[in-house]
Amino acid sequence: MNRIDKLFREKTTNILSVYFTAGYPLIDSTVKIVRALADSGADMIEIGMPFSDPMADGPVIQHSNEKSLQNGMNLKLLFNQLSDIRKEVKIPLLLMGYLNPVMQFGVENFCMQCLRVGIDGVILPDLPPLVYTEEYLSIFNKYELYNILLISPQSSSERITAIDKISRGFIYIVSSSSVTGSKGNFSDDQMSYFKRVSKMDLVNPCLIGFGISNRETFMNAGIYARGGIIGSAFVKILGNDGDVIKNISQFIKEFKSN
Repeated sequence: MNRIDKLFREKTTNILSVYFTAGYPLIDSTVKIVRALADSGADMIEIGMPFSDPMADGPVIQHSNEKSLQNGMNLKLLFNQLSDIRKEVKIPLLLMGYLNPVMQFGVENFCMQCLRVGIDGVILPDLPPLVYTEEYLSIFNKYELYNILLISPQSSSERITAIDKISRGFIYIVSSSSVTGSKGNFSDDQMSYFKRVSKMDLVNPCLIGFGISNRETFMNAGIYARGGIIGSAFVKILGNDGDVIKNISQFIKEFKSN
């Protein structure tokens, strides 16, 4: 069973998924951060594949992408770094990023390497669902890799239903049309959008991402979905001074405490 399916089967609420950019803040930080997140209680980890033009991301994640690329991170190096990760980490691991680096690496080679190192899913926001199903679905299935699809406030009920039909793992609910890192609590319009999706009786579970920066927004996400995805707020603490492992532990504790 795919680890994503296992997670959603065993945990019904307040699933915490955490994103960070591979190769940030240091080129050899990736495995250390994955291990620390798993040890601290994160339920799932999204490892960012750095790209030179991360159009959907705000300044915090853009900066982490720039720094990672300056450090020398690329897909070949990332897969090498993750080669032994499954000896230590048992929770679901996903890769998230943009289609261009995957195309340059080779889609089938990418999926093959994901299987080799134990990656459970991938999130490619700029891969249209129609292109995915027509050109890449068979390759993803061959290598037992889930492609996580996204919906937004502009997604019609018909589109959401269509995405649900071709999805595996979970559906990523983008909370707003703005870039990652938006601050503040969810608006009434956003809460209405979450409520609309939650009432659609979708086959796949959902997680909410974009704008989850504190415990309040995380808990609000858990009202209408199975949990939330934290990105910019976590990436920001990786750049802080002090013991990075301790900083990670304290950060996760804030979201997981009762």
